[in-house]
Amino acid sequence: MPIISLRYIAAVLMTLFLFVSCSEKKSELSEGASAPKLSIGDIRNGQTVDVSLLRNKIVLVNFWASWCMPCKEEMPSIEALHRDMINNDRFVMVTILYKDSPAAATDYMRANGYTFPVFVDLNDSSARNFGVTGVPETYIIDKKGMLRKRVIGPADWNSPDAKNYINTLISE
Repeated sequence: MPIISLRYIAAVLMTLFLFVSCSEKKSELSEGASAPKLSIGDIRNGQTVDVSLLRNKIVLVNFWASWCMPCKEEMPSIEALHRDMINNDRFVMVTILYKDSPAAATDYMRANGYTFPVFVDLNDSSARNFGVTGVPETYIIDKKGMLRKRVIGPADWNSPDAKNYINTLISE
């Protein structure tokens, strides 16, 4: 039985390193950058949403899925924030399904009494544009279209800190 030489192992490891380091990586959207384009449709009818309606508003973009346990942890606070801000015309909540079916999401929403708006990601282009790595992921965009905050993982959007942050952006 031949013994594998250290030189051979080093060559294999170097090849793997070069392959991984040269492979295409997702661009990561950083805070302070211009927010990318959203390509979304209404979950109820699939019709394209006019994203120009989001201009000059604070926009909370949340990618989620009904099969995602951390998303389920976050949903009550998303709903509470939605209910608190529903009448504020300077704030818009955009929740986008990520690798989930509209039927499953609708059933989940109905079963839990959630009323926040849900959109489908047309051709998965919004997730690609934002560089989504998994769910939940949330992005807060200011009135000028700049990304102000990126939150990976579940958060308490009903907390005083989260609400104060959003209200500060609204009053800028």
